[in-house]
Amino acid sequence: MDVTGKIALVTGAGRGIGKGCALELARHGADLIINDRPGSPNLEPTAEEIRSLGRTCHALEGDVFSRTGCEQLVAQALNVVDHIDVFVSNPAYSRRGKFLEYDPDEFERTMQGTLTSGFHMSQLVARHMVARGAGGKIVFISSVHAGMPYAPCCAYNAAKAGLNHLMRSIAVELAEQRINVNAIEPGWIDTPGEHLTFTDEEFEREGRRLPWGRVGQPAEIGKAATFLCSDDAEYITGTILAVDGCFRYKDCRTPIDRHHPDRD
Repeated sequence: MDVTGKIALVTGAGRGIGKGCALELARHGADLIINDRPGSPNLEPTAEEIRSLGRTCHALEGDVFSRTGCEQLVAQALNVVDHIDVFVSNPAYSRRGKFLEYDPDEFERTMQGTLTSGFHMSQLVARHMVARGAGGKIVFISSVHAGMPYAPCCAYNAAKAGLNHLMRSIAVELAEQRINVNAIEPGWIDTPGEHLTFTDEEFEREGRRLPWGRVGQPAEIGKAATFLCSDDAEYITGTILAVDGCFRYKDCRTPIDRHHPDRD
């Protein structure tokens, strides 16, 4: 899990899973460039946390939902550092809604923010890695939604499924350049965004009913990302790693297992 001396760029790093990835990379020796949307109140506090760990951190605002914004971010990043070893792609946009009533504009924005932005950023960073000729690591933050047709999340489900296959395709093309490309599928993670939908009481109650007995934490996704970005994962590419506490199989248990008295 040693990433000492590596320079990592993490998008969507102001809070939640992106922040968890950035902090864990820093704890294991990487210097960081972190990005969040323009005007984010979370970006600089996260940068200060990283600096308190003794690592260098550059905080760059930027809209990665557009090609122009992605180009500007990568240019800014390479203006403050001379290279990028690691890229963690974590932008996402999600709005729940029933399929028959779903706003077409929201569908387009979900695809743009979750799938298309992943293409733009990874292409731009990969071009830099290939030109540099020293390999690299790219990790996409996907979701268990990629393989689970949850209602009412048709747009998000489709975007994450597309992201998984995009990752596999990129991994095949970049293997000769020794750029490892992988994805992580988080399950139900305790992030600020989730608290907009669920109350603290719902988190506690429903978390106890999951196979692992709780929801996941952003740091747990960060540890998985750090592993995939380390030399220990040198022979892993084109892989999807589920970090979900068995969330995908929560409905595969018997009724007795699902309602264990110790978890109700």
